[in-house]
Amino acid sequence: MSDPLLVHFEDLETGQVVPLGACAVDPGALDLFVERFAPGWDAAYGAPDAMIYALWSRLAAEKSGAWAQTKILAVDGLRYLRNPPPGELLRGRMTVMGKDPVGDGKGIVIAQHDLLDEAGRLVFSCLTRALFSRR
Repeated sequence: MSDPLLVHFEDLETGQVVPLGACAVDPGALDLFVERFAPGWDAAYGAPDAMIYALWSRLAAEKSGAWAQTKILAVDGLRYLRNPPPGELLRGRMTVMGKDPVGDGKGIVIAQHDLLDEAGRLVFSCLTRALFSRR
C-alpha cells in the first residue's frame, strides 16, 4: 500500500492488517442514539449493538473512502462481545483474509473487521466481501 489514497486490489495482501482509526463512545451521542434508535435501552449498560455497528461503519467508510473499492458486497458474521461504556475509545482494524480476482478489471477482497476497546478486548467483529478495481 504505497499510496493509501489509491488502494487497489493488488495493493492488499492476504494477512495484511490495516488500521481503521479510532473513535470514542461519546456520552451525548450515546444518550441521543438511545433516545432515537434504542428506546428502552439503559445507557448505563454501555453502547447498544446498533450504535457499535454505526461506529464501526463510520470508521470503515472514512478509511476506505478514497480506495478503489467499488462496492461492499456483504457484511456477514456480526459478533457483539461487549457494550463499551460512555467515553471508551474504540480502535478499528481490518485483516485481509483472502482475495479472488474477477476478470481483468476487478477483484473481491474478503476481510475481517474488528473493534477493540482500550484494554485490547474485542468489542465487535464482522466479515466483509468488497469489490475492488484492479490496476
